[in-house]
Amino acid sequence: MKSKKWKKLLCYIEGGNLLKLKSYLRKNTRLDVNYVVKKGRTPLHIACGLQDDAVVHLLLKYGASVLLQDNKGNTPLHVAAQLAIRKGRRVYDDLFIPLKKHCPVAMEIANHEGETPRSIIEQMKNRKSVGYKGYVDYSSKFRKRKSQEEREWQQKISAECDDEYFETYGQYEEDFYCIDPEPEMYDDWAARIAREYASKRRSTEGCSFQKNVTDEERRKQEQQEFQRKLEEEHQQYLLRAHQKGHELRCSKKEQYVQKCSDIFGSSSLAKLAYSDIPWPCRNGAVEDMTAVILHGMDTSDRPAYRRYLRQQQALWHPDKFLQRCSDRLLDKDRDKILATVTALSQALNKLSEEAK
Repeated sequence: MKSKKWKKLLCYIEGGNLLKLKSYLRKNTRLDVNYVVKKGRTPLHIACGLQDDAVVHLLLKYGASVLLQDNKGNTPLHVAAQLAIRKGRRVYDDLFIPLKKHCPVAMEIANHEGETPRSIIEQMKNRKSVGYKGYVDYSSKFRKRKSQEEREWQQKISAECDDEYFETYGQYEEDFYCIDPEPEMYDDWAARIAREYASKRRSTEGCSFQKNVTDEERRKQEQQEFQRKLEEEHQQYLLRAHQKGHELRCSKKEQYVQKCSDIFGSSSLAKLAYSDIPWPCRNGAVEDMTAVILHGMDTSDRPAYRRYLRQQQALWHPDKFLQRCSDRLLDKDRDKILATVTALSQALNKLSEEAK
């Protein structure tokens, strides 16, 4: 499992994928960044060899050691010093200086050839030619024309190396170098895009208004438009509620008619509990039951309406109900059933009188 994680880490370092490397190290906090790969090198050695100062800073932040040596005895600071001599000032400032400040003691560690990072930098004084862009094989005539700027650069490197070493010897300074900002997360990106879209949409909608329309009139128009949409949605809601109620009453009416046919038209002798009676609305009041019974009836057609009421009166008349179902009623629910039948019969009688 560890070899796979190390290979993935090494792949990100060699590919220079800083964001992926940062995310990978954040998720795998227990991953050892000082493990040894080929020729005794650590990930910090490899990052220094690639001159990737951003990856070097990140590895130092997660505990990479500057003191570890490869098979030749070179520390990452040796690698940075050798590159600074070959590549010039930029590598010195971006790579060598941060490593030296992170671990000043590493300046005095010697490799197998007896060279320290300090001695490698001091060799610049004795080199025949060192330029900003690397080693140049000058001719004898061109050496005499060596620029004043190159000589000042060599002297500055040596002086800085001596001064900083004696001031910070034995101390580990804080890792104060600037780390690249955290990558923008998806939620932050989505919020930013939403804000930009809303701002752009408001500016576009604002251009559609006439120039002479004041802010107060615009707010009134928006409020009126908003109120109009609310009323339309309310009306649609009421229409859907009415349709749903109509469908529900139709369903109850169909169930009521079917149950009446099954219970009253059956010759079965099975006992009937209160819940077995085909009530128009089982858990509702008498008013709810009469509403279900009358659902779908055209009250303007008086003869048909009165004829239908007479049929329902005959169905729920207490005496006729007892003739049909007296022997089938359970004793425990008998009184409750008869009370409900009586109340429903009285409500139907009242409706029949009103229809005359």
